[in-house]
Amino acid sequence: MTTTDAAVSLVIPGRNASATIRQCLDAVVPLLGRGVAEIIFVDDGSTDDTARIVSEYPVRVIQGDGRGPGAARNLGWRAARGELVWFIDSDCVAQPDALERLMPHLDDPKVGGVGGSYGNMRPDSLLAGLIHEEIVARHRSMTGAVTHLGSYNVVYPTRILKELHGFDEHRFNGPGKPGAEDADLAYRVHEAGYILRFVFESRVGHFHPTSLRRYLRSQRIHGYWRVSLHRQHPRTGTGDTYSSIIDHLQPPVAMLLLVLLPTLFFAATLPIVPGLLLILALMQIPMTLKLARATGRWRFLAFAPMSMVRAFARGIGLTTGVLAALAGGGTTARDDPADRTVAVDGSDTTSGCKSRPDSPSY
Repeated sequence: MTTTDAAVSLVIPGRNASATIRQCLDAVVPLLGRGVAEIIFVDDGSTDDTARIVSEYPVRVIQGDGRGPGAARNLGWRAARGELVWFIDSDCVAQPDALERLMPHLDDPKVGGVGGSYGNMRPDSLLAGLIHEEIVARHRSMTGAVTHLGSYNVVYPTRILKELHGFDEHRFNGPGKPGAEDADLAYRVHEAGYILRFVFESRVGHFHPTSLRRYLRSQRIHGYWRVSLHRQHPRTGTGDTYSSIIDHLQPPVAMLLLVLLPTLFFAATLPIVPGLLLILALMQIPMTLKLARATGRWRFLAFAPMSMVRAFARGIGLTTGVLAALAGGGTTARDDPADRTVAVDGSDTTSGCKSRPDSPSY
């Protein structure tokens, strides 16, 4: 059987996604009967107008219990009827040919998954532009077989999901927040001997953050879950086909800089902190120049200071994750301090919140 004959189930997890779900569904509902056999929306405990909006579309709704994106995606694919499952996020708007461009790669039974890239739904925002162009620059280098795929635009055969038991629901994400469960699944598929493919031309538009505060908060959370990810997959600690060792070194350098701040009060050790700050700044140069050249716009030089600040946010999350692992033997959804402070929409509680345009709504 070729992918032309295979039924594709589209699974969209979401929580408090009212700000983006209409545009998301408007883009994919026309694909029903034209490559997509069914659309499943997993409502992971929304408290806003998400359910009402989704009810207006020919979509099968499954109620989640708020355990996070990994559990929500598992509910979706386990209820799916298709031989292939296409995952996108509720804050993503698929281009008409996004799925079509992924499908040919799945004719090869050795291929265990194939994913695509992003478009930018907020081109007028500098922060969204910086985030987007960095992602695109990384994606351009992901040719041939890869080791990392995100779940915002990816197709996995149902048989692979069954074989590997889908997404990990406990070690890599918590209720109402992004985590590292998609990277973990991609790593496990690769480690099981399957090939992962990446198709740059397959794109879904994404509502990147426009609030620096909320973006840094999400990066802190990602830093936290990366501890579990790299403990489970130690070879990825130095990088994969998406990130490099330079990216992975930045959070520890930022934290070392903070720890050594007292050395500024002693003449003999005065150069240490400025030296570390210089090292952190130099780490930003390759990507910053790449973005400026690719876009031809000088404003993208702002990537350097943004990325330096981000290193501290990720480092704080990483440090918290390490401390949690040392205290309890591992980072889990139960021991993540962020569970008590950050809801899916970036507010200060985990329930009863309205969706906002910057919502990391899976």
